[in-house]
Order: sequence, then C-alpha cells, then structure tokens
Amino acid sequence: MANIKIVTDSSVQLTPEEISKYHITVVPLTIMIDNTVYIDGETITREDFMDEMAAAQNLPKTSQPAIGTFTDVFDKLTADGSQVLAIHMTETISGTVNSARQAAQLAKGKVTVVDSLSTDRGLAFQVLAAAEMAKAGKDLQAILDKIKQIRDNTTLVLGVTSLDNLVKGGRISRVSGLISSFLNIKVVLQLKEGELSALRKGRGMKTINNFITETISQMAKMPNIKSVGISTAGATELGEDVGKRIAEVLPSVPVLVRPTDPVIATHTGPGAIAIIYYVD
Repeated sequence: MANIKIVTDSSVQLTPEEISKYHITVVPLTIMIDNTVYIDGETITREDFMDEMAAAQNLPKTSQPAIGTFTDVFDKLTADGSQVLAIHMTETISGTVNSARQAAQLAKGKVTVVDSLSTDRGLAFQVLAAAEMAKAGKDLQAILDKIKQIRDNTTLVLGVTSLDNLVKGGRISRVSGLISSFLNIKVVLQLKEGELSALRKGRGMKTINNFITETISQMAKMPNIKSVGISTAGATELGEDVGKRIAEVLPSVPVLVRPTDPVIATHTGPGAIAIIYYVD
C-alpha cells in the first residue's frame, strides 16, 4: 500500500514538534510589507510580523504559493511512489487550495487536495489527524472520512477589535451580516463551512470580553471537546488569560495558545483573538 504524505500551508497552527513528529510538509505563503517580500515562517517570525505590520505604511499583501511551487513539492514527495494528501486553508481567505488543485493536475504522482473550510488551529486538527492515521498505515478513504468528521465538528470563533484591515483588504464583503460603515466597532465572527459571518457587534472591549466569557461557559458544558486552540494577533496577554480560563474548566483537554500566522493577522488586524475547538 502506498505511503501517504501530508502537505499543508503556512496558515496552519502547528508547533515545530508536531511538524517534525509527523513529517508534515508546510508550503509557505509570501507576504509583502511595503516593498519587502518575506517568506512566511522562514524569513519572518509571527512576532516580528506584528511589529512590521504596525510600522508599515500600507496593509501587507499576502500571496498564495505559485502552482509551480506546489508541483515541485508534490513531485518530490511522490517520487518514491508515495501519494500526497494536501489539506489547505479555506478558499474564503486565500486561493491557496486552488493553486494546489491545479498543481495536483500537473504533478507526476497521485495527489489529493482538500479544502479544510477552516484555517489556523482548525486546519491543524485535520492535518494532525490525517498525519497520525497515515503514520498508522490507514488508507486514504479512511483518512478523508475522519477529516470530514473533524471539519463538521470544529468551531472557530473570532473577536476582532478593529475592522480596518478587513475593509482595506477587501474581505469585509465576504462577511455576511456585517455592515462596515461603523469602523470603530468590535465584532465577533464565526468561520463555519468556509463562510465568515458576524455573530455580534458592539462598541468597546465589553463586546469581546462577553463573547469570551460566554464561549468558555458553553465549552465547560460540553463533555466531548477533544482539543482547543487559542490564536492571537498581538493580543498575547489576553490569549494566555483565555487559555488559562479554558484549562480550568476543561482540565483534561489540550489547549494550545500561540500567535496566529501573518496571513490571518493581515486580515484580522492587531488585537484579534480566536477560540477554536472540535468535539468528537
């Protein structure tokens, strides 16, 4: 049976240990800040990016990997007869998954491409399950069934403290239920089945703090949460605090608190915090 190798993109929220343990290939996006081009995760760190974005004159521009980049990766990984399963961030945010699909048509080996309909730790839940099953020798269909189950049972909610970046990046039109004329409002968004929708909006941090408290109390009542990710765009202390509060109510569930990727931070702007979890 052909070995299955897992590929994803740099919007994923994985620790270096997870990447090396499961031999996951992460294809980086590129980010242009003013006139300097950075390779996500290679020539700029997540922490440095927040400083660079704050100092930049223009909103950073993010670019998906070129089709040729993906084709090279796929050909290299399949050269030994292995097949590739590539799981990518939702098309709502980036054209990365479409680049990968086009590359899969050109690749010499067998490549299956999946839109995770998520990103960040929500994408990681699917990638890790796939990598674990591939390592255990499970077949492709079993892996695809599992990641669909995770995808259908993942919640990603996001508090955004400023709409400036969503407006400047042209992403605001993709958020259903959001009127962008009030730029000084805080919003709570949900990414579900690849669609971004506004759950609530209001002025002041109370909107975000109430959302966090309510989300944690809902999670406390759920018996079967498998894993939790807290990802922040510059809101490090808030992220650590939320992580501790969740760990208190769900002591046996792993909680990962980390800065989000520059691609996501560009869209959300500074001060954003996401709570991501999946139930079995």
